[in-house]
Amino acid sequence: MRKKRQNDLHNRCHPLLAAALAGMLVLAAAVPVKASSDAELRLEAHRAMEIQSNDIPGWPAGPVVGAESAILMEARTGTILYSKNIHQQQYPASTTKILTALIASERCEMDDTVIFSHDAVFDTPRDSSHIAMNPGEELTMEQSLNAILIRSANEVCYAVAEHITGTTDWQAFADIMNERAAQLGCLNSHFVNPNGLPDENHYTTAYDLAMIGRAFFADEMLCKITLSRRIDFPATEKLPLGKLENNNMKIIPGGEYAYEYLVGCKTGYTNQARSCLVSCAEKDGMKLICVVMHDESPNQYQDTIALYDYGFSNFEQVNVAQTEDRYQIDNTGLFYSGNDIFGSSRPFLTLNKDDFILLPRTATFEDALSSISYDTGSEDQAAIISYTYHDVPIGSVRVSFTAREETDNLFDILPEDMPPVLESDSEKPIIFVNVIYILIGAGILAGILLVVLLIRIVLRNYAFAGRKKRHRTRGGRREWRRKNRMRYRR
Repeated sequence: MRKKRQNDLHNRCHPLLAAALAGMLVLAAAVPVKASSDAELRLEAHRAMEIQSNDIPGWPAGPVVGAESAILMEARTGTILYSKNIHQQQYPASTTKILTALIASERCEMDDTVIFSHDAVFDTPRDSSHIAMNPGEELTMEQSLNAILIRSANEVCYAVAEHITGTTDWQAFADIMNERAAQLGCLNSHFVNPNGLPDENHYTTAYDLAMIGRAFFADEMLCKITLSRRIDFPATEKLPLGKLENNNMKIIPGGEYAYEYLVGCKTGYTNQARSCLVSCAEKDGMKLICVVMHDESPNQYQDTIALYDYGFSNFEQVNVAQTEDRYQIDNTGLFYSGNDIFGSSRPFLTLNKDDFILLPRTATFEDALSSISYDTGSEDQAAIISYTYHDVPIGSVRVSFTAREETDNLFDILPEDMPPVLESDSEKPIIFVNVIYILIGAGILAGILLVVLLIRIVLRNYAFAGRKKRHRTRGGRREWRRKNRMRYRR
C-alpha cells in the first residue's frame, strides 16, 4: 500500500517537476539569447547607417562596418579616407589612456618613481582593469606606461596623474588632458579622468581620437609597448610580489586577429562604450590610423582590418615635388633671385621634396585642385600649396626658401683644378678662394672706376677751356657783358 502511494505521488509530481525544469531551462537560456539579440540589433542598426565618405564623387566605396563611429586617417597629412559619424560624441572607455600615456611620456622621465597613494588604489573599482597595486608600492614611469598600455591598469593611471600634478584631485590632470587635446586638434572632446571609467561628462569622437593618435603613434616607444605580449616586473622592496600580466588585445602579433602591418593599438570596453579600438598600421610607406567606436566584440578587430585593407588597396601617395608642374617654380622669374653681376641666377624657392598628397588610385594628379596660402607661421617657408579632391583635403606641400648651404659662395667653391692638400698641411685651416671670380669682379670694378674718372676729366677740361676763351682779355669781358645785356633786353 505504501509503495502504491509513493508511486502515485511520483506520478503526480513528475509532470510538475518536468514543467518546472523546463521553465528554468527556458529562463536560463533567455538571458544569453537576449544579450546576443541586443548585440545583433545594435550591429544591424549600425550597419544600416550612412557612410559619409561614400557620398564623395569618385571616391572608392568603403566597407560596411558594425561600429557606430569609424574613421580611417592618413597619419602625416591628416587626410580622411573613410568617415562614418566621425564627429559624433561617444564614450571612449580605455582608449582614453593613449592621451594619458602621451602626456606622461612628454612630461616625465622614464626613470621617475611613481608612488601609489591610498586614493589611487581604492578609488579604482575592483571589477575594472587593474594590476592589484597596494598603497605605498612603487613603479618606474616606464613600468607604469607598460601597465597602462598593455594591461589597461586603471589604478596606475590615477597614480601617474597624481605624479604629474602633485595632487590627488583628478580634475587637475583632466585640465591638462583637455588642454593637450585642444592642442592636438580635438573638436568635441571632454575628459574628466585619466582612465576612461564611465562618466557622462567624459566623451570624445572618432575624429578626435585619430588626432590624438597622430601624436601617440608618432612615438616609437609608446607603439612598441602596445605590441608587447606581457608585462613582467621583477620583485623589489617597493613591489614585493612583482607583476606578471598578459596583453589581451587580439590584433597584436600572436593574437587571434593579428594584423601584420600593425604599428600600435589600444582597446577599450565598458557597457556604455561597448567595444572600441584605436590603432595604426603602415604598409609601403603609407601610415594609416583607424578608430572604431561603439562596436561589438570581436567586430572591432574585424572592422579595423577591413578598413586597413580598404585604405591600402584604394589609395596611393603622390610626391608633389616630382609631379607638380602648374606653378613652374623653376621657370618663373617670380621665383628667381635675379641676375648677379656674373650673369648667373638660381631659384630661391623650392617645393619640399618629402611632402605628398593622398589620391584614389583611380584619380590623377591633374584631378586635384590647389590653392596657395602665404600665412605659413614659419620664417623658413614662403607659402603652402594645399590640395583638395572634390572638396576633400588630401594634403599640402611646403614652399621653402632654398637653404643657404645650397647656394654658391665666392669663398667656399673649390676649383676642380685645385691641387690636393698635403698631409703636412692637413691640420691648418684652409679657405678656398675662387681666384677667377675675384679677378673678374676686380676687373669690372676697375673698369667702372676708370670710366667715371675719364668723364670727370672731360667735363673739367671742357669747363676750363670755355672760361679761357670767353675771358681772355678785359675788353673781351666787357664785350661779352654788353652782348648779353642786349640779348636779355630783347
